[in-house]
Amino acid sequence: MSELQESGQMYLETILVLSGKMEHVRSIDVCKYMGFSKPSVSRAMNLLKRDEYVEIDESGYITLTQKGRDVADSIYERHTLFTKVLEMIGVPEDIAEQDACKIEHYVSQETVEAVKRAVEKK
Repeated sequence: MSELQESGQMYLETILVLSGKMEHVRSIDVCKYMGFSKPSVSRAMNLLKRDEYVEIDESGYITLTQKGRDVADSIYERHTLFTKVLEMIGVPEDIAEQDACKIEHYVSQETVEAVKRAVEKK
């Protein structure tokens, strides 16, 4: 998947989701969405910026770089795929969301592709 740890992947996915809901994403928006402290989010954003996954402008607005968007898109695709599959087999929506969030970070790309093919056959 990526050399990023699960937490970094979650931050990128959160920025992607928030950027679809609001014009500008700031660290405080990430804090509220994820329920994390300002210092934790600030540290994570600095690391993501250092590793060129995000850019942060002088106003504090966070945008994904192409590298960051690629990771975020992949994680989000996995999340929606596994949520859908879990709901298809009868898992309640809220539990499917939580479990998909856990699965998305650890499953191989080969498994993702196989699940996509199986879902497309239905």
